[in-house]
Amino acid sequence: MACGCCCRRRAGSSPQPGRDEKFQPGGALDLSTGLVARRRCTDCFCIIVFIVAQVGFVVVTIAGLRDGNPSRLYFPRDYRGAYCGIAENWNGGPNTERHPHLSYTMNVTASVDSAAKQMICSSVARQALVTGADGEEPLLKDEADRAKYLCDCCLVPCGRCDRAFASGGDLSTPHDLVSTITARMAELTDPDLASSLFSDHGANAETFGNSVFWGQATRYLNQVCLPECSMSVAEGENGTESDFRSYTYRPAQDERLHFAWMALLEAPESSSLAAPIRSVMLSAFTFKALSRNDCPYDSSLCIPMPGIAFTNIAPGSGYCSFSLAADVANSVGEAAAGAFESLGGASLKASVTETFGEWVGDFQQTEDSFVVVSVLSFVIGLAFIVALRFFIGFCVWGAVVVTVLMFFIAGAGTYVRSGQCAGVGFIESSQQAMHAVKSAARARANRFRGGEVSNETMAELGDGSDYRGTQRFTKSGLPCLDWATQTRMPQYTPENYNESGLVKNYCRNPYDEDDDLYKARTIWCITGDPEVLWEECLPVGLLQPVCLRGYAVTEPGWRDALKASAFVIWFLGIVWMISVCCLANRIRLAIALNKVAAEFVAMNPRVLLIPIMQTLAAILWTVAWLYAASFLLSQVPAKYTPMGYYATYEEAYGTPSTCGPFERNAECQGTPGACTDKWPMGFVWKDTACETGPDGEPLCWRCAPPRYAVDPRMAASFFVFLWNSSFNVAMGQCLIAFATGAWFFGRTRSPHVVRQAVHTMFRYHLGSIALGSFIVALVQFIKYILEFLQRQAAARKNRCLVVVFRVLQCCVWVFEKFVKYISKNAYIQMALLGKPFCASAKAAYFLITRNLFRFGAMAALGAMIRLIGYLFIVAGTMIIGFLIVRAMHEEVSPFVPLVCFAIVSCVVARLFMTVFGLAVDTSLHCFLAVEEMGVGREHVPKVLRAFVMSRSDKEKLQYEVDAGASSPAHASPARRAGHAAISPTRAGGVGSFYDSQASNIDDRDGHASPMQI
Repeated sequence: MACGCCCRRRAGSSPQPGRDEKFQPGGALDLSTGLVARRRCTDCFCIIVFIVAQVGFVVVTIAGLRDGNPSRLYFPRDYRGAYCGIAENWNGGPNTERHPHLSYTMNVTASVDSAAKQMICSSVARQALVTGADGEEPLLKDEADRAKYLCDCCLVPCGRCDRAFASGGDLSTPHDLVSTITARMAELTDPDLASSLFSDHGANAETFGNSVFWGQATRYLNQVCLPECSMSVAEGENGTESDFRSYTYRPAQDERLHFAWMALLEAPESSSLAAPIRSVMLSAFTFKALSRNDCPYDSSLCIPMPGIAFTNIAPGSGYCSFSLAADVANSVGEAAAGAFESLGGASLKASVTETFGEWVGDFQQTEDSFVVVSVLSFVIGLAFIVALRFFIGFCVWGAVVVTVLMFFIAGAGTYVRSGQCAGVGFIESSQQAMHAVKSAARARANRFRGGEVSNETMAELGDGSDYRGTQRFTKSGLPCLDWATQTRMPQYTPENYNESGLVKNYCRNPYDEDDDLYKARTIWCITGDPEVLWEECLPVGLLQPVCLRGYAVTEPGWRDALKASAFVIWFLGIVWMISVCCLANRIRLAIALNKVAAEFVAMNPRVLLIPIMQTLAAILWTVAWLYAASFLLSQVPAKYTPMGYYATYEEAYGTPSTCGPFERNAECQGTPGACTDKWPMGFVWKDTACETGPDGEPLCWRCAPPRYAVDPRMAASFFVFLWNSSFNVAMGQCLIAFATGAWFFGRTRSPHVVRQAVHTMFRYHLGSIALGSFIVALVQFIKYILEFLQRQAAARKNRCLVVVFRVLQCCVWVFEKFVKYISKNAYIQMALLGKPFCASAKAAYFLITRNLFRFGAMAALGAMIRLIGYLFIVAGTMIIGFLIVRAMHEEVSPFVPLVCFAIVSCVVARLFMTVFGLAVDTSLHCFLAVEEMGVGREHVPKVLRAFVMSRSDKEKLQYEVDAGASSPAHASPARRAGHAAISPTRAGGVGSFYDSQASNIDDRDGHASPMQI
């Protein structure tokens, strides 16, 4: 903010604030002798502020190096947010320093869910819990407990269920229960039975069958940190025997089966009805788990998944992927392996790795071609700049014509889309619309020649039986045959259908209500095409038919919006055409300025080093800042997210909004969760060790922090990043502007303008560059703050504030574009005049307002030229690169080299177009300065001399015009010719009179004749 003092008025810099000063010889804005040579240091205090900001950045970075840990930004995280390979984890998490791989273990709850439901909800369990038998009382004594059990198992219709459980069938006898559940659980607990687990004929086929499991495989797996990707209870970390643990499953406290499960498990030993079930619970549902050394979690999270192997996605990545074990894949056959491959497992990973390796190999084999093509890309760019001096007129006017065509084609396409029928292709709809236009044109021409006037009305939703118009062509443009003379469908004659109006060859829909079983949907005719017997028609002038089978765009509102958009696009096309006609002279000036810029770049190729150095500086600074910022981002406070327990997922995560775009009802408004109520948001995980709430409800849901957080230190670091990046861009703009201006006014067109620019900018104007880049960075920073606040409002489910901040972002974005544009032109003025930034920005602003149409024409044409330049350089590089690769390395696939060539050519095109675009803008400033001063015409590039008049020439022209207007009869023939040929000077131009008067000057100094501007 301290740089604001640099904008105070200085002595001699702005004698009258707010005054629109023009370029004048001897005035404050004087370029009559070329660029201002006597300069002084501008905005010096801003250099001090800039240095202080850098020192502050270093201090903040050093503090971050002490407290931050960038590995938290990319290290793997387990299901609860703990980092793999880190000793101290957040919220008392496990020590995973010796467990760097994020692998998978069995999610026991999901894996045994089907078997557990089948057992607990079976007739045997129901008898033990609810009904009792053989004189034995049921375990659930209270009627409410029995009702809860029946509802939990969906054995009766209740609010928690929409249907009965389908878990493999009922178990009506203890023998069935023991045999079935034991068989199902054996496939999960015994690794030797893993092959049958994934078989479509196994005991768990409904859950783990090949056609079921792989579509939702991650549901049955937990992400945990392990020493290696694949671990088993048979061997530990170093291949030695592992002290495995055992785990007996029981549902979590908030699971719906927990109540019934615990009632059976804790049943008295005297209960004969519960005995077989309890026996199965204690034996069949017991798993072997990895040791604490191998898996630093509760034993329920450390059970290996049988039949699945895990491997590193990439060496050293720490992330693991899963695949079928070899013995299981052989056992279940190719179908299972193929199913897994389609889901992107290890085989896909291997394929990707292999493909990437091939790409690297292709690039290494074609490195020589890459070097050659990279050099040639620069040659192509330079050739484009040189050729632009000769072909820019053709390019500009061609682009203007293409733009007009694009407007009308886009409008036509939008209009056709608005009426496109369902099941009809866009091309076919377009052809129908074109034929409809032709038919309407023929009818209008026939009416103009005195032909009959037809009534084309037809019921909108009718079948066309009432149509009596004069349409003679089908919707695809085929001519119709005369109903009376045609022989292709002899039953359709005027005599047979005398009430259908079968006149001449006009389209009709003839049918008889009593005799005809079928009738057409709308009017039609018999065609003269031997391959098309008949086809439907559209009434003359009807471009969009009524679609009886519906529209491609189903919503009527969207169809109306598309139709309105088509007319808006056409209107813009007409406005564009009118603008081009009105701005024709300014377009010619723009063409000349582009030629000047092309000549400058061609004569000073060293100026291309400026954007190259900018790019290298931007890359180095961005990498350094990212490294420093990673330490700040990784410092997530210990209490960033709550450490407590929550009863439901919704309470922890929140609920999304179900409101429509314009709804504001409290019922549909989302609620923020305890873990996600601010941005960056944490996430939710379920703890197996639940706590009990005040009312006895289980609390199992907990919060995990995000990987990164944003605090004031990060904000300060980010602002310095924006400031330095803007400073880098501004420095390049100033250097190119000074070089272009020095070359523009140079009497000898010195090739050392780049060196002069570097010396002048670094010697005198670093403070002004710092001030201008500070203003741009400040506006950008405000935009990002608004985005941060928008994300915070979204986390709080405040839809109103989200909309407000989005609107403010759009406004600031527009203002940012304005500030960047003014800053760029201010740098040009500073390079030309040597004034401070604020004075230069004021001069640039008033110069733009005095020449709005010229700057507008330059902006529009500049975009066209840059697009043409990009296409030419990229296409030329790709074509030549392909030919070189084919000639030098015929055996190598050209895909990878062409991708590399495309990247290089885009970078080269950006370099050339950046320099070229700024050279054009600077040339426009120089031209306007010369024009306003009326002197210096002899020093401007030749191509622009025809557009510039000296002050004495203007005075002569005005005198001749005034004299001719007062006494045309006594004026000389030349004067009378000039008076008749030219427009008054208030129109802003000169005509052929001045051309004739200036011929002596041209003969004297060899300069081109002036032209009308």
